[in-house]
Parts: sequence; C-alpha cells; structure tokens
Amino acid sequence: MDAAPPSSAPPATAAIADAAVRLGIAVGTAPVDLVALLPGRPFAGPAAPVTHLGSVDVLLETIDDAPPGAVLVVDNGGRDDEACVGDLMLLEAATAGMSGAVIWGRHRDTAQLREIGLPVFSRGAHPFGPRRVPPAGTAMRSAFLDGVAVTPQHWIVADDDGVLVIDAADRDVLFAEAARIQSVEGAQAERMRSGASLRDQLDFARYRRMQADDPGLTLRRYLAETGGAIET
Repeated sequence: MDAAPPSSAPPATAAIADAAVRLGIAVGTAPVDLVALLPGRPFAGPAAPVTHLGSVDVLLETIDDAPPGAVLVVDNGGRDDEACVGDLMLLEAATAGMSGAVIWGRHRDTAQLREIGLPVFSRGAHPFGPRRVPPAGTAMRSAFLDGVAVTPQHWIVADDDGVLVIDAADRDVLFAEAARIQSVEGAQAERMRSGASLRDQLDFARYRRMQADDPGLTLRRYLAETGGAIET
C-alpha cells in the first residue's frame, strides 16, 4: 500500500460515495453516531487502526509506527462508560503528524482537544477514563467501527457528512471519479446561480415527455442515454 497522503485535498465523502455507487466499488461507512468534534475540518489518510485494551501503551505503539498523515482509528467497542482517549494522546498524535482520529467510543478533555486542533470523530465526551484492569498483550492492529473492519490496508476519508473506509487499492480510481463528479456538480451549480435552472440544464421537460411514452424510463437512464449528468 502506498502510505503517502495525496498531494491535494481528497474529494468530499458525498462525491466518493456517489463514485462508489457508479463504479460498483464497496466502501465502508462508519456509524452515523460518530460526530465531528471540530466541524468543517475534513481529513484523510492511511488508516492506523488499533483495538483499545484499556491502556495507553497500545495507542502509543500505533502512533509510533504510523506513517505521516495517517488517521488514528481506535476501537473501544463503542463503549459509553469511559473515554479511551484524551488530550495527551491526541496531542501526541498531532505532533507525530497524524491527520485526524476516529474513535469508536468516547473522548474526554474536550476543551483541550479543541485547542489542539486535531480533527476527531467520536461518540461524544465522557469524564472518566478506563477503570478496568487492562490485559497484557501487544497492540491489535485492526479495528471495527460497529462491524466495519479497518486494517492498515484501508484509507480513511472524513468530513461533516461522515467517515468512509476505503480499500487503499481503490483509492485512486474512486478519488478520480469523485473529483469528476464534483466538477460536474460545481459547473451545474454555477450555471444555476447565473439563472439556468437545473431542469433547464437537464432538459427535464423532454425527459417528462419521453417518460409519458415510456413509464419505465428513469432519470438516471435518460441522462446516461443523452449524455447529461447529475449526481444523486
């Protein structure tokens, strides 16, 4: 896997999701109850996953071994009775050059995390850290986000719409198609702002006439056959 981050910002998760549907590529979606601590701060990078065992040593090992720009992905089983990361751990991740963190569980030190500025998705805050006795063992370099598997062979993309888990081998083709989709939508939006409605751009009146003769005609098929474009 090429661990180096892309040279430019990745496409939006919505565009990547549309690209995945168009190309028939499976993409994982993190649970929707993971929310951004710092909205408006998208991030992406190779996954650096770890299963939390109740102690910070496995997190430090994962940060220590992560490539630049990686995303720390911590599986704490979605627990609501403890926070598994706080300010020191995420400051360590930030100073190590990681691009963000995805926590299947809860965080603490919220005010400090906002100051640190590392983008974080989690299930929310909890004042207590782990109070269980951690088992001995080496770091488990995989994570599950409520059943969505994350390994070092994955790439994470996150923004205000959510978190995607992409097979690194599919990244380039997905990003290319998503960038094309964003370009098409951007051009459509600009024309709309200049007075050309989306219906006019798509010749929607013609579509409705054709559909009257062929009730099985879908807008998606009409656009594919006429060379139009809209991403839904």
